[in-house]
Amino acid sequence: MSKPTIGFIGLGLMGSNMVENLQKKGYDLIVMDLNKDAVAQCVARGARTVETAQDLAAGADIVMLCLTTSDIVENVIYGEAGILAGIKSGSTLIDFGTSIPASTRKIGADLAKKGVGMIDAPLGRTPAHAKDGLLNIMASGELETFNKVKPVLEDQGENVFYLGALGSGHTTKLINNFMGMTTVCAMSQAFAVAERAGVDKQQLFDIMSTGPSSSPFMQFCKNYAVDNVSDLGFSISNANKDLHYFVQMLSDLGTESKIAEGSSGYLQAAFDAGMGRGNVPEIFDYFCKLEK
Repeated sequence: MSKPTIGFIGLGLMGSNMVENLQKKGYDLIVMDLNKDAVAQCVARGARTVETAQDLAAGADIVMLCLTTSDIVENVIYGEAGILAGIKSGSTLIDFGTSIPASTRKIGADLAKKGVGMIDAPLGRTPAHAKDGLLNIMASGELETFNKVKPVLEDQGENVFYLGALGSGHTTKLINNFMGMTTVCAMSQAFAVAERAGVDKQQLFDIMSTGPSSSPFMQFCKNYAVDNVSDLGFSISNANKDLHYFVQMLSDLGTESKIAEGSSGYLQAAFDAGMGRGNVPEIFDYFCKLEK
């Protein structure tokens, strides 16, 4: 059987590598992004480009989004000459970004009215894994829709998880990032407290790493706080967005998390201080300077 034509919007580090992987595996791609250099690189490898999301959706069997926020996703879906205006009955939309589950379910319901399936499929691992088709993919939506696009997802991911009803993927990703980012905030502040108290940070790490607190996240935090190596490829800006989404999701569920709110407040403060592009363990520098 011939491979489906894929329309792909969002050519950041992750998205551009995902497109390159799909092209290597023989898929026909239609691409869009505000970054014209990223578009040109895809076109040089054989992709096509169009002027509007409506045109992209009209020419694709599967529309894939790798965008940064729910607001941007909704604008691409509902905006003038957007995806909803052009997408064909029988096609599928896959959102690989990290979005608010309530927004995902709303979009899915509106697409269903046009006979279009939707899968939310947030990602784990790095752009390097994306280039080699080795991502972790947390997919959810109607099982029939998932099975329809599963072969394409398996060309992009080493581990493809099916999580159930639409929105479950984004919910799981936000819970996962809540755990990871609050852990990084706590460990980074632990090293900052040691710095201010005159305690040897390497010795603190040696002690903590022999107990149950030991984790890859502790290692990332130690790499920056002790060795000045920033090697966790996830920005303060993205962590700030994801914790904000997690807090919003909890509000939608009728509950709260003071832990998440605290970490979110510190991430927002670091972002406001101009640190948004730095990797999350670099919040250590913010904590070192933090005053009452």
